[in-house]
Amino acid sequence: MDELHEEIRQCRRCHLAETRIQAVPGQGPVPAPLMLIGEAPGKTEDERGQPFTGAAGRILDIMLMEAGLSRDQVFITSVIKCRPPKNRNPNRQEVAACSIHLDRQIALVNPVIIAVMGNVALQALFGPALVIGAVRGKIIHHEGRQYFPLFHPAAMLYNRSLGKTLKEDFCLLAEMVAQTS
Repeated sequence: MDELHEEIRQCRRCHLAETRIQAVPGQGPVPAPLMLIGEAPGKTEDERGQPFTGAAGRILDIMLMEAGLSRDQVFITSVIKCRPPKNRNPNRQEVAACSIHLDRQIALVNPVIIAVMGNVALQALFGPALVIGAVRGKIIHHEGRQYFPLFHPAAMLYNRSLGKTLKEDFCLLAEMVAQTS
């Protein structure tokens, strides 16, 4: 994984390499029973080089803690590894350019469950036909792996009422991980 992460830090497969401060490969144990995939680094992540260290990261930490999980038990990454300008959603070309890195991470981490956080990550992995509101909290079996879509922690920044749903989904996720150990 260290070798892959160094490749990601040096990556120039798309134009985002020109505007980033640094790439944000991901973080966590390898292998890990649970992998969390978000959409893209934000400003704080771009500055620190670590995933989910801004406001959404604080919410993620709370959700993990309330579910009885911690960061040191899970591998956390994003669909793309560089911050898009002004935190816009990544486009198809950027997702395609970074997909080789994500595919290799999934293979190396070899998680039992992959939590897909938010519409951007869900659609990057499964195409535009799926919408997070319709599939959140339900297992998707795909290519021999289990994917568990849930709202992105940042959604709580804009809609506090999602907190209960997000907590329930993280608790269900923790139960599923516990059943596999």
